[in-house]
Amino acid sequence: MLVDAHAHLLPYDYPADAPECFPRMQPVDGDTARTLLFGATKFRARDVFFNAERRIEAQDASGVDVEVLTPMPPLLRYDLPARDGASLARHVNEFTATLCAAHPSRLIGFGMVALQDPDTAAKELTAIRDQGLRGVEIASNIAGASIGDERFLPLFAEAERLGLPIFVHAMPTATDRLPAGAMGTYVVGIEGALAAASLVTGGTAAKCPELRIAFSHAAGGYPLMLPRAQYFWGGSWNEEPPVPERAVMPDDGPSPLEYARRFYYDSLVFDRRALRYLIDLFGADRLLVGSDFPAMPREDPAGATLRSMDLPEDVLANITWDNAFRWLGIDPVRSPGR
Repeated sequence: MLVDAHAHLLPYDYPADAPECFPRMQPVDGDTARTLLFGATKFRARDVFFNAERRIEAQDASGVDVEVLTPMPPLLRYDLPARDGASLARHVNEFTATLCAAHPSRLIGFGMVALQDPDTAAKELTAIRDQGLRGVEIASNIAGASIGDERFLPLFAEAERLGLPIFVHAMPTATDRLPAGAMGTYVVGIEGALAAASLVTGGTAAKCPELRIAFSHAAGGYPLMLPRAQYFWGGSWNEEPPVPERAVMPDDGPSPLEYARRFYYDSLVFDRRALRYLIDLFGADRLLVGSDFPAMPREDPAGATLRSMDLPEDVLANITWDNAFRWLGIDPVRSPGR
């Protein structure tokens, strides 16, 4: 059994009377695909993005039993006027709920919110829950602002109160430090690290201890930054007992690693050596399978690298199945006949 906790969807279309700032989905001649046009984004979306039956066929072909579906990241446009952003989010959420209702045991949908207006976004979480969506996706920054900024605390506090999990998707932002070609590689890794670190250093993790939050691509460079943060906090190597007199930035609260082990991380890191490090650092109960499908191809079959690592059966079951449902906060489902 396997849950793909990082998979994406796109709506089939948008209302004819939608604001000019909304995306457009144009048909592709002689094909079932459609083209997403949204600002500078032009993306050919195969029908598996928006067709429930095609998604199930794709799951079966790659050995996936359940997908957690989140909007494609280009839809998370926090630069839109707040009213338009909220209207776009509601349309995408309605489509997601309808798509997932076709196969509720195999398609688990997450909503999106207009975080450019944090208070209103927090209030939208109840509607998301009432639609049958199981969580909310946000980007790793809000129009360049850190998600750990205090202004976004209402969203995290309300998600914690409602028991809704959050999926943080790394969202590259332009930088003059690296060329544009590095946006999808190095900058994604930087973004994931900054997002996770900001929740700790900004105080959100301390204020929302029961929040269930997961990061795409294992939060990028965050896992390798943590040992240094741990040393600065406690003055010791290898997570040994603290040596306060050697600590550079002593703190009597939870350690950086303790905070990090409250989070979940998808295992889309492309290398078994990185996976072994994540298991060793965080524990096998913190990892989820992720693929970025269909924006990226899945391994064939899904989870092939994980299954090649000779992991104990209980460890493998945690990563491929049980952890996802702990993060979601729901009882594991079983697909008919599987």
